[in-house]
Amino acid sequence: MEDNPLVSIIIPTKNSEEFLEKCLGSIKNQIYKNIEIIVVDNNSTDRTKEIALSFCHSRAGGNPESPVVKVYNQGPERSAQRNFGVNQSNGEYVVIIDSDMELNENVIESCVEKTKPLENIVGIIIPEESFGIGFWAQCKKLERSFYVGVKWMEAARFFEKNAFLKAGGFDRSMVSGEDWDLSQRIEKEGKIGRINDFIYHNEGRISLFKTIKKKFYYAREFTNYASKNKDSERFKKQTRIFSRYRLFFSQPKKLFKNPILGFGMLFMKTCELGFGGAGYLFKK
Repeated sequence: MEDNPLVSIIIPTKNSEEFLEKCLGSIKNQIYKNIEIIVVDNNSTDRTKEIALSFCHSRAGGNPESPVVKVYNQGPERSAQRNFGVNQSNGEYVVIIDSDMELNENVIESCVEKTKPLENIVGIIIPEESFGIGFWAQCKKLERSFYVGVKWMEAARFFEKNAFLKAGGFDRSMVSGEDWDLSQRIEKEGKIGRINDFIYHNEGRISLFKTIKKKFYYAREFTNYASKNKDSERFKKQTRIFSRYRLFFSQPKKLFKNPILGFGMLFMKTCELGFGGAGYLFKK
């Protein structure tokens, strides 16, 4: 491995004007500078492409400290967009993030440092922290905080490119569970590491109806992941309702530090799991 390998950051977008500028800005502010950004848009009708193009330059004609940004148009879903982006990349390593994510300034440097020891690390988990506007966004932030460091809930986002390609990339048939699926296949190529610097996931303003509707949609599309992984212990933990509640109640002080928020989170998660189960059974 080179001492300063190129890292390609892949961002699939679809009408992402609300979040994309801050996402790209957080990448531009990375301490590690040998980065290229590949935005793969799916026919946005808002200012997504305009925002992405405003960051574009070649290093020869721009600031050598700023990452090169390339913009493509490709669909139909994010798994296909991500695979396309990786195929267009020049990096030794690739990072897959969403347009509503912002990176701590140390994220890429920490990932590259993690790969330096000769330990055959081919994927790295970057922990996530949610933030947003309103009560339900605070509930989602509390929920996601319980998943940090839980192996069966987290998935890798930073990959050695050759290992990503050897594993076959994201399964294009999946629009739900695809992160877990790829992370589990990557493990067959080498070790999965982990850093302590966070990605911050901007949930925006969440409504209870919106989050339930989203869960119903993704649960309907969960059958492809389930059919491939139904016999694994990790899948069983991911899908057992009691595994989630056991996880939440394993830290009662954290759960009920703010009782209203704690009960709100449990209510929201119960609604999500209920409608998610209905969506899954509806598709089957």
